[in-house]
Amino acid sequence: MSTAARMGVIGAGAWGTALAQMLAADGAPVSLWAREEEVANAINTTRRNAVYLPDAELSPSIVATSELAAFAGYDTLLIVTPAQHLGSVMGGALADFAGDAVLCAKGIEAGSGRLMAEVAHDVAPKAQLAVLSGPTFAHEVAEGLPTAVTLACKRGDAQWQRLSAQIARPSFRPYYSDDIVGAEIGGAVKNVLAIACGVVDGLALGQNARAATIARGYAEMLRFGLARGAQAETLSGLCGLGDLVLTCSSTSSRNFSLGRALAKGTPASELMASRRTVAEGAFTAPVLKALADDMGVAMPITDAVCGLLAGKVSVTDMVRDILARPLRTEMETP
Repeated sequence: MSTAARMGVIGAGAWGTALAQMLAADGAPVSLWAREEEVANAINTTRRNAVYLPDAELSPSIVATSELAAFAGYDTLLIVTPAQHLGSVMGGALADFAGDAVLCAKGIEAGSGRLMAEVAHDVAPKAQLAVLSGPTFAHEVAEGLPTAVTLACKRGDAQWQRLSAQIARPSFRPYYSDDIVGAEIGGAVKNVLAIACGVVDGLALGQNARAATIARGYAEMLRFGLARGAQAETLSGLCGLGDLVLTCSSTSSRNFSLGRALAKGTPASELMASRRTVAEGAFTAPVLKALADDMGVAMPITDAVCGLLAGKVSVTDMVRDILARPLRTEMETP
C-alpha cells in the first residue's frame, strides 16, 4: 500500500471491520469509524468487535473512532455503512470529501430507487467514486482466506491503478471493471435472491431446487441489469454470478438465513425487529420490484420474495405460485 495514502473505513459492522483487518494485515495504519462509541472503545481496548465480528482478533494498527469529521481529509475511504444509511452518513461530515470513496454497501435506496453511486454522487459530489463488490463473507476476509472481488472505477484506469495499489493484498485480489452500474446491480439483486434460496433450504426442497433458483434468479439479475445499462460480462463475473452463488449457498449469508427463518413461519417484521445486523435484501426487494415493474422487466422470484416479506403470501403459496407458472422455453422472457 502506498505510504502516502491515508486510508479509512467508514462503518464498523462485520464487513467494515473485516476490510479494516484486511488492510491492516501488513501493519499499515487504518482508521475505522463506528457509529456506536462503545464499539469504537471496545475495538481500541480489547482488539475485538464483539458485537459484529466477535471471532476476529484485530490488528493493533487499527484505530477506531466515533468521530466522523476526522475522516474528511483522508485520501481514500471505504464506505461500508448499510445501504439505507449511506446518504445520511456521506451527506453529513463527508459532504465535501474529494478523495476516493470506495462504496462497499450492496443495495438500492428505499424510496428513491437510487443505486449507491447515485446516492453518493448526490450528497458528496466531489468524491471520486468506485465500487467494491464480489463474493465475500466477512469472517473469511478477516481470517485472510483467499478472496477475489470486482473494483469498478468511475474515473477509469488512473483511479484503478491508484486504488488497486492501496487495496490489493496477497489474499485479497481486486479485478478491474469500468461498469459501476453492473457491479452495483449484481450486489443488490443477489441479496433478494438469497432470501428465496434460504426459503428453499428452510423448506428442505433439495439441492436441485436451490440450483434452479440460483439459475433462474441469475436470469432475473441479467434482465434487470441489461435494462439499467449494465454489461452482461460484469454480471457473469465475480460481482454478479460469483456473489450470487456464494450468498445463496450458506447460512453465513444474512439474507439466506432470513429466508430460512421465513420458511419456518416467523413473520418478516418479527425477524427484522430482532436483528442487530442488516439483511439488505429485505429493504431492496420492494424497491427492486417497483423499478422492474416500471421498466417492464419480469422478475417472478423477486415478486414472490416481496409477497412473502409483506406477509401477503405464505411460504407454501410462494413456492406453489412459482411452480405453477406457465411452461416455456428457458431463454424466453417470462
